[in-house]
Amino acid sequence: MSARGRNLGWRAAYLFAAACVFLVDQVTKAWAVRRLRFGETVRAVEGFLHFGYAENPGIAFGQFQEGGEFGRWLLIALAALAAVGVALYIFRAARTDDRTLGACALLLAGIVGNLTDRVRLGYVIDFIEVHLGSYQWPTFNVADAAICTGAVLLALDIILEGRKEGGRQKTLMRSENP
Repeated sequence: MSARGRNLGWRAAYLFAAACVFLVDQVTKAWAVRRLRFGETVRAVEGFLHFGYAENPGIAFGQFQEGGEFGRWLLIALAALAAVGVALYIFRAARTDDRTLGACALLLAGIVGNLTDRVRLGYVIDFIEVHLGSYQWPTFNVADAAICTGAVLLALDIILEGRKEGGRQKTLMRSENP
């Protein structure tokens, strides 16, 4: 197999992982549409994991819901640009860090999952409710979880890479100044 074929192969693996997460997101949203009703809560794990149907025309935590059609299309355009940017990164990145590429696959899946809802329906379907004591996390979906997990992994990678780089600079300075 040529080097180009090998490069496409590992990139395809990340895109396949993103496609799988996207499919899980869409299947779970279809389940929520069929099984859940507004105002109804299904308690999967009492006091911790509940399911309740919600339509979110905004973004994370229900922000920017008042934008109307202009806001909807602005969010669609921003999400499409983000998806293209992440996909380009996957295709242009060297295979040096699986954590970064895995984070990008999660980001891509989540962005495209919510983008699909927004284009098709005009809003994003949210249905997962997590409770910790008296605190209830804002209702979310699998795509949101993928975006958050991908963002955390990416931030972690940046922090760890910064520490490695700082350590390299200290070592270099010590070797130059004995």
